[in-house]
Amino acid sequence: MSEISKHSVVGTDAIGSNVRILEFSVIRAGVRIGDNVVIHPHVVIEPGVVIEDGVEIFPGSYIGKVPKGAGATSRPITYEPRVRIGRDCAIGPNAVIFYDVEIGHNTLIGDGASIREQVRIGYHCVVGRYVTINYNATIGDRTKIMDLSHITGNCRIGDDVLIGMLVSTANDRDLLSRQYRVDMMGPTICARASIGTGAVILPGVTIGEGAVVGAAALISKDVPSSKLVVGMPARIVKDLPSVAREL
Repeated sequence: MSEISKHSVVGTDAIGSNVRILEFSVIRAGVRIGDNVVIHPHVVIEPGVVIEDGVEIFPGSYIGKVPKGAGATSRPITYEPRVRIGRDCAIGPNAVIFYDVEIGHNTLIGDGASIREQVRIGYHCVVGRYVTINYNATIGDRTKIMDLSHITGNCRIGDDVLIGMLVSTANDRDLLSRQYRVDMMGPTICARASIGTGAVILPGVTIGEGAVVGAAALISKDVPSSKLVVGMPARIVKDLPSVAREL
């Protein structure tokens, strides 16, 4: 039997069994909620959101935010009014998940994280506290992005990647024009790569499979697979022939 607080506003009847919706949450019509879901106080979920079985959403989270540029953004904003959160995920307090986001099962979204439109996140991932993921980014399965890192728009991240704290990625090669261009691409970080704390990864570069980027490194050109790079700008200092097999 489900528990729905009389102090919440629930506009959907598509609610599974053993669901708890606590005080002052707002669940709009058109939301679908699976079995054994817990929605803590002050959560807002907009129409078109699907919450699969076993998900827990902590206080203050907002799911299904409409992307708006307020006339200030130079890129066109496109999205579909839907969100899917896979089974057994946990969404931390005050996380904001925009429309047109898909999150695979058993993924943790940390406190205060912000995930923009057209983002796809795999299963068994960790998106740390206050991580920001910009538009049209793809994150593979079992990937971990630690606290306060920024994943830029049009970024591609493979499976089993580890990204340390305070990592910055960029997608704009022409800072003078200040105009959005369709060729604005973020980095590609291939499977099983590891990125050290505080690294800066510039637009369009590829970090190869099993490569390791040292802490505070500046990546301005491609990093081959199974290499260790360090420094500003980064340079190759070591071959890592066994990394791809060990991780």
